[in-house]
Order: sequence, then C-alpha cells, then structure tokens
Amino acid sequence: MNIKPVITTERLKIRKFRENDYTDLYEYLSDKQTYKYEPGKPITIEEAKKLCTERAKGQMFLAVELKAEHKMIGHIYFNKIEPQNLLIYEIGYIFNKKYQGQGFATEAIQKLITYQFSKSDIHKITAHCSPKNIKSWKLLKRLKFKREGKLRKNIFFNKDKNNNPIWLDTYEYGLLKEDIK
Repeated sequence: MNIKPVITTERLKIRKFRENDYTDLYEYLSDKQTYKYEPGKPITIEEAKKLCTERAKGQMFLAVELKAEHKMIGHIYFNKIEPQNLLIYEIGYIFNKKYQGQGFATEAIQKLITYQFSKSDIHKITAHCSPKNIKSWKLLKRLKFKREGKLRKNIFFNKDKNNNPIWLDTYEYGLLKEDIK
C-alpha cells in the first residue's frame, strides 16, 4: 500500500498505528456491541497492547485520530487482495460507538480512497457488510460504492450449541476509480 505517514482532513488524521494506541483501541474493541456484525469477541487490555504492537509494524490497518482530542476513534483496514495483478483492494472499518453518527467514518474513508486512487495503481476497492448492518451499507452508498451482490450464507463468526456454524449473508460492494470522478 502506498500511504504517506499521515493523511489529514479538517478534523482527522489517518495514520499508522502506534503501540501506545492500545487504550483507545481497547475502549471500542472491548465493547460487546462492536461485534454485532464483526467477527471476534471483546478483547482485554493485554490483547489491545498486542494488537497495537502488531499493527504498528504493518500497513494493513490505519488508525483514525480525532485531531482535537489526539484520540484514536477508529481504524480502517485497507489491503490488496489476491491475485495481486488485478489491482483490487479491500476496505473495512470499525469506529468507536461514541464517535459514530458524526460523519467521521465518511470523512476518513473518503479521504483515504481519494488519496489511494490518486497515488496508487488501484483498479477497484471492495467492501463487505451484513445486510442487517444498515449504517454500514448506507455509509458505503454515501461513498459511491455500488452494491454488486448479496452472497447467501457465505460466512460465519459463531457456532450454535451443537458446534454448527451460524451462517450469515453478506452484501458485496465495489468502487471503481471512475465512480469517484
């Protein structure tokens, strides 16, 4: 991924993770509500420290910092998918519920995709979300992503009491460079 150290908007910084982001990451990844439409389960403060250390070394996860508070309020996953010669990236995001509904996700993701399309040889960006996650698919729609399909029972995050997968549907979205012009 081609990203400069910090991409800024009026209110936000989109930057690499730092090891000391763990308290902010813990604040929203320890919340059971975060996992309503996401895989995983609430994390401990030690797991948050470990995640921040790992993410600080990589480039797939970007921290979204509220400039006025110097606080990480969410993160964006952005990574090239296989086969790499197709020049397709996948995007995902999680924001602290205390900062949702204020346009921060739209602002951060819009800036990141505009930057990436202008600086990288990207053909397409894809995203997936639960059909039940109305806020997420409305966000993608605002960002000009096109719903390309509904994948039926293609993923599971949990199992039932008999250890059988609880299958879920997924909406698939795509954004081409020409969609944002």
